[in-house]
Amino acid sequence: MQTQRTAVTAALLAVMLMGCGTGEPEAPEEASGTLEQLAERARCAAPDVRAGTAELRQASCRTQDGSYVLLTFATDRGQREWINQAKDYGGAYLVGRRWVVAGDERTVTAVRGRLGGTVETAAPHRPQESHGSHH
Repeated sequence: MQTQRTAVTAALLAVMLMGCGTGEPEAPEEASGTLEQLAERARCAAPDVRAGTAELRQASCRTQDGSYVLLTFATDRGQREWINQAKDYGGAYLVGRRWVVAGDERTVTAVRGRLGGTVETAAPHRPQESHGSHH
């Protein structure tokens, strides 16, 4: 009985370690660092760094994968607030600890192979049409 439990536990552990067949390519360990360090790891050779604030810094990148914006944040809260607002416009976001890559889903997925992180997507919110009275 003990041998059977051990075998079941080992099998379950193996399945969990395989990623349960999600179909997503494995990503490297999540990157960390400054905006410039993240850009280098993402193979953004010439990041167009914008003047930042104490809370947020950003750079536009153009690579063989496509164009995207790389952002770094001073706080987790600032990052989450930015993501929540950005999702109103739709798009794909690669989210790491205090950094985000914003671009189209294909590009963000390609960059994930170098930076790790989690892809989040959102459909754009459309304003509701007003239904005024007709005369």
